[in-house]
Order: sequence, then C-alpha cells, then structure tokens
Amino acid sequence: MGRNTQIFTSIFLLLLFSPQEILIQGFEDSASRTLKQEPGRAHEVHCSRERSRAAWGVIEEYLMPFVEQEQYEISSKCRLHPDNDMFRDQEQHKIHVDINEWQCGYCKKSFRAEKFLDQHFDNRHNNLLNVSHGKCLADLCGALHCDFMMNSKSSRSKCNPAAVVKNRHLCESLANRCFPINQGSSASRLHELFLRQFCDAHKCPRKSQPFPKGGRKQPSVFYLAISILTLMLLPIFYLIVYLYQREMRGGTQELKRIPRVGRKAKPS
Repeated sequence: MGRNTQIFTSIFLLLLFSPQEILIQGFEDSASRTLKQEPGRAHEVHCSRERSRAAWGVIEEYLMPFVEQEQYEISSKCRLHPDNDMFRDQEQHKIHVDINEWQCGYCKKSFRAEKFLDQHFDNRHNNLLNVSHGKCLADLCGALHCDFMMNSKSSRSKCNPAAVVKNRHLCESLANRCFPINQGSSASRLHELFLRQFCDAHKCPRKSQPFPKGGRKQPSVFYLAISILTLMLLPIFYLIVYLYQREMRGGTQELKRIPRVGRKAKPS
C-alpha cells in the first residue's frame, strides 16, 4: 500500500510540474530562435518603392533630356543623382521578359507581374538596399509632382497652401543644390529650366500644370502604325516592281522574235 502511494505521488508531481517545465523550455527555445534571427534580420525600410519609382520616372522623362542636351553632369551631392535612390540597383536588375513575365536579375527567378518581383526584392534581396540617410527618392515626390505623374486623386484635391509652400521650398532647394548658377552657363540654364518645369506649378490656386517644357519625345501610336504598315507593304511593292519589269523584258523579247520569223530570205 505504501509503495502504491509513493508511485501515485510521483506520478502526480510529474504531471503537476512537467507542463511548466515544458512551457519554460519552449519559451527559452523560442527566445533563442529570436535572438539568433535578430543579427541577420534586414533593416526595416520606411520608403515607398512605388513613389520612388514614380519620382525617378519624372526625373528620367522631364529632366534628363535637358541635362543630356546640355551635357551636364549632376553631382552625387544632388538628391536627384541615381546613386541617391536606394532602389535604383534593384530596379536596374528587373528584366521584363514578356508582358506577363518579369525576371529577377540577381537570382533569375521569374514572376507573373512586377508587384510580385517587388515583393521578392523585399523578402530575398533586402540586404542589397542602400538604407543610408537621404536615399529615399520618394521624399522628393512633393516637389517633383509624383501624384500628377501617377494620376493620383491627391493631384486633383483641394489646394493646400501649407503643403504648396513646403513643396515649392523643397523644389527651389533642389534647383539651387543640383544646378548652382555659379557653375557656368549650362548649370544656370538648367537652374532656370528646373524652376519653370517643376517649381512654378506649386501655387494656390493651381493655374498652371507641371512640366510645361515637355519631356522626352515618345513615338506616337500613329507613327508606329505607319512604320509597321510601311515595313509590311514595302516587300509587296518591290515584288510588284520585279514582276512588272520581268513581264516587260519578256514582251520585248517576243516582239524581237516576230520580225525574224516573218522575214523573207533574200535571193542569192
């Protein structure tokens, strides 16, 4: 009886304390895994990839054609420089294979849409981002009219005087920093163009649209259609000309043979 009581007591104590020990052990293991993951965890990025892409699109289309025309080299201290876009290297490693196929230039993995490739970059190649201070191009969206470029609802919202003043100040500071007027005639012309192209539209009420100087010339749909139609019809035209010339040569030879057949032999 005493032995049975001892066994029962041992089982009771085991059942009483084992769950606690298991819970503590599980917590310790979980904490250990968390601590192991901490050093390798990527930095959290507080920068919109989409708006950074829109900002670079504005720069590429409405500023760079004039910079290239002036043969001007933007300083790396200018926030519009490609090196100051934390997503620039990843964007350059996007391969648009087909309309429904995007490929990662780092690991060659394919995706059905660009947004899935963006998620792949965030999850697998986040360590390749340059997260140093001042590298978020999306911070310049207010000055560069990204909402207008993205056709966002905010671009058609009621004008906010405080935001307009802030964005105009940022715009003018970009002009002064990127195109100092004391750096020569090219920089001076680009400084003036930047003010007209981007800064003048920061007014309340909105009387003028941004980018009045235009941008990179894109081939129109009509021009592309005419070019394709010309390329299709050109071989047909040459074929018709070739057949016509061949027919004309054949008719001329027949006309030359007829007099020889009907000609009488001269008496000897």
